[in-house]
Amino acid sequence: MTIYIIIANVLLSLVCFRNNELLSKMIFNPYMVSQHKQWYRFITSGFVHADFLHLFLNMFVLYSFGPIVENHFVLINGESGSVLFLIYYLMGLVVSILPTYFRNKDNQFYNSLGASGSVSAVLFSFILFFPLQKIYLYGLLGIPGILAGVGYLWLSSYMDKKGGDNINHNAHFWGAVYGFVFPITFAPGLVLSFFDQLTGMF
Repeated sequence: MTIYIIIANVLLSLVCFRNNELLSKMIFNPYMVSQHKQWYRFITSGFVHADFLHLFLNMFVLYSFGPIVENHFVLINGESGSVLFLIYYLMGLVVSILPTYFRNKDNQFYNSLGASGSVSAVLFSFILFFPLQKIYLYGLLGIPGILAGVGYLWLSSYMDKKGGDNINHNAHFWGAVYGFVFPITFAPGLVLSFFDQLTGMF
């Protein structure tokens, strides 16, 4: 399922790189959602990206961690695990951007796009499953997932308050929180496994 999600992201993003009219219909504009009930934008905005670098970074992280998280869904939930993973991914697009919607629903000039909310969710589900597994920043510096996760949440919160860089850090933050919480709702034992693994740090 992860591969199909990546393919959909790549194809739709490439099309929208050349079609601004289609991009304007798919991008997340809270005002258009609020005033014209275009609720589909919660989903479609997660399949288009600003440029090649934006697309590459999101898809690289999704490719790196998505299959592992999806496989755990299958192990926990059986054959329907891949379907659950798809539902989880799409819900992540919505949940991660809901705070942005309420904050900007009267701002007709605000736009947001990209898969970052759900990609953050996937990353944090991985951290829930393997809190001590090293995550490599830029392929060089390996940091235990739990420490990288805490740093990511702090940075996302800080950058959201600072603003000014045209990145929706708020979606990153809430996508991460959602990615940590969602698997626990259908497999509460993951909490115990998470803390059992953390004892290995001491």
